Amino acid sequence: MTGNIIYSNIERSIEVHKRLLATCLPAINCAAAALVSTYRIGGKAFFFGNGGSAADAQHLAAEFVGRFMLERDPLPALALNANSSAVTAIANDYGYDKVFARQLQGLAAPGDIAVAISTSGNSSNVIEAVLCARRLGLFTIALTGASGGRLRDMVDALIAVPSEETPRIQECHILIGHALCDTVEQAVALKPTVSVGSCREHELAHGLSLNNS
Repeated sequence: MTGNIIYSNIERSIEVHKRLLATCLPAINCAAAALVSTYRIGGKAFFFGNGGSAADAQHLAAEFVGRFMLERDPLPALALNANSSAVTAIANDYGYDKVFARQLQGLAAPGDIAVAISTSGNSSNVIEAVLCARRLGLFTIALTGASGGRLRDMVDALIAVPSEETPRIQECHILIGHALCDTVEQAVALKPTVSVGSCREHELAHGLSLNNS
């Protein structure tokens, strides 16, 4: 019984990872290109989400500020859910919907990048932060589940994992995040003259819209 449950989980995860590779590569390439461009001009990345997605946000911000696989200079990144004093103060004074947007207002600048992580694509505080990011002139990326939720039509690059199962979506989100870290680290830190292309180049090469992953 236990062995069957474990086998089934791993088998379903492998299946979703295969679908991810088949459907989401153009959007992942776009997100990587945007991150590389942002870091090359001295910008910074903001990650945010709730629950497991908050943990992913902190994990990925740490990979950029610390290191992923290679020794290199730190890259500026911040998980907006990590400062409990800021989150609770903003929630208390302005409402939980504003906990990420308010921080972006104070910290972000045009040319920075916002990475929204939401398995449903419908988290209200994530939606508010993306709207704020767009007003501020940030490039926006969303990691979601299959439907994309409300984020589908709001972001510059949508990476919609082809699954409705929250655990499978989260497993893919951290894989995508690691792939982005690896790409940025190699392009910015080790090979600053290497181009990873633009989002539009990736879109045209694959004949896809980046918001229909």
